[in-house]
Amino acid sequence: MTIRIVACCIVACLTILTAPGQTRKKARPSPTPDSAAPDYDVKWQKGPSTGNLGDVAEVQVPAGFVFAGANDTKTIMEANHNPVSGRELGFLSPADEGWFAVFEFDDVGFVRDDEKNSLDANALLESIKTGTAEANKERERRGWSTMTIVGWEQPPRYDAATHNLEWAIRGTTDGQPVINYNTRLLGRRGVMEVTLVMDPSEMSETLPKFKTMLAGFGFGQGQKYGEFRQGDKIAQYGLTGLIVGGTSAVLVKTGVFKWLWKLIVAGAVGISAFFRKVIAAIKRLFSRKSEFET
Repeated sequence: MTIRIVACCIVACLTILTAPGQTRKKARPSPTPDSAAPDYDVKWQKGPSTGNLGDVAEVQVPAGFVFAGANDTKTIMEANHNPVSGRELGFLSPADEGWFAVFEFDDVGFVRDDEKNSLDANALLESIKTGTAEANKERERRGWSTMTIVGWEQPPRYDAATHNLEWAIRGTTDGQPVINYNTRLLGRRGVMEVTLVMDPSEMSETLPKFKTMLAGFGFGQGQKYGEFRQGDKIAQYGLTGLIVGGTSAVLVKTGVFKWLWKLIVAGAVGISAFFRKVIAAIKRLFSRKSEFET
């Protein structure tokens, strides 16, 4: 598999979380600094359960994990200074570890994998750096942290058996290292984009757990890559385009280019502090059932 890079973002701090189908009572304020943050009104789904990723796929939410759907994922992203693409379908994270994954679907059509043996890592990296510079202009306009690309953490790699494309890029934001590990899961009608965000120092421990979780992903009936039929929509670019964001020249002219290579960044807090807040928030969901009523 191979994964794509997005800015290190999401959920700088969550307060009281709502389990599926439950409404929130007035929450008792917590004295801990990690909970002294605005309530994003996110509806969380606890595992074990099945997370719905639009009408094209689903992912199994393991015990000890939480899942947020499309609208809540957008809320989390924007609240923590990350521009949304409009394609967000889900957010998945373990309750007791500092990493999470964001799912987005791009209905570009069937992506041919003819380039699987000719991916040029050096050229791709230069293109990604250019795209990041464009994205930083929008971040600066909004007063958000910018991102600097350091290099490949893992060069692009395609698995012809699973039709998964993976890569990881190391970057920095506000002087702190960040790795966004990107995976593209090719389907019949488009691509599920999965971005893993983690503490770079914990990559060796996190990656096997992430891949185990990702094994619970599946396209729906009739949506799988091998179910392609003549007459289906064909994407205008291949594997290279998935990594660098499609037809770059057109995107620059239309202004869409600035949304590519977005780093999921941790708002106004440091990355390690950000992860502590995520963990604390999710743990409250698991431990404070008395705060909710059906």
